[in-house]
Amino acid sequence: MPGVVVCGAMGRMGRAILSVLRERPHGLALAGAVESPGHPLLGHDAFEAAGVGRAGVPVTDDLGKALASADAAIDFTSAESSVRNADAAASAGKAIVVGSTGLSPEQSARIRAASGKVAVVLSPNMSVGVNLMFRVAADVARVLGEEYDVEIVETHHRFKRDAPSGTAVKLAECVAGALGRKMGDVGVYGRRGMVGERTRKEIGVFAVRAGDVVGEHTLVFGGIGERFEITHRAHSRDTFARGAVRAAAWALGKPAGLYDMAAVLGI
Repeated sequence: MPGVVVCGAMGRMGRAILSVLRERPHGLALAGAVESPGHPLLGHDAFEAAGVGRAGVPVTDDLGKALASADAAIDFTSAESSVRNADAAASAGKAIVVGSTGLSPEQSARIRAASGKVAVVLSPNMSVGVNLMFRVAADVARVLGEEYDVEIVETHHRFKRDAPSGTAVKLAECVAGALGRKMGDVGVYGRRGMVGERTRKEIGVFAVRAGDVVGEHTLVFGGIGERFEITHRAHSRDTFARGAVRAAAWALGKPAGLYDMAAVLGI
């Protein structure tokens, strides 16, 4: 049975992924659980530490050793850690799924370099529904065209470090591409004071941080006399975890390359 290493295993997403892997979906099993050096749960059984049973797999800080007995890795850590983990997976010849957001251009380039050696699935959001939203958003933008103003509002829990969310960034890029625009030219990330009348081509992206919201994204197309909205709400992290595990199963045996969830889902 193919085995998966979970990087950032004791984080919020890591624990959700462990819970999914306990069911052995897509024929996958837990092969390793990795955390940062000095983490208080190092040496503990991964499933027990996550509160989902017993795995017989201890939490470790040695990714290289964990990868040696695995077939793929799933990484939900941080931008900096994800780059290192992608490098390690590439060196070990193992596919990796990366769900971290807030990557700098340099960090993105490092992950692209890793994809020259192994299959890398990189997505700001592993939810099936959100990835369908990306596709639908572009289609709607093309139909509505230039006469509708585009605004995006995303809401997440207070602990999220990057803003706007990677999902909101990707959503904006999908719409901008469909309209023949570049976010570097038309993106607006906050308004305050006497900013003047809204320009016709700008795309607004706004971040809200409150409480324990898992994730909510609303795409607004505002026309004269009507408003068209598309909203996705994540009720729990399970949707992201199941998507990530599905991506890992899909990546097994795939040739080296950089893939996204659209490729995984065939959309």
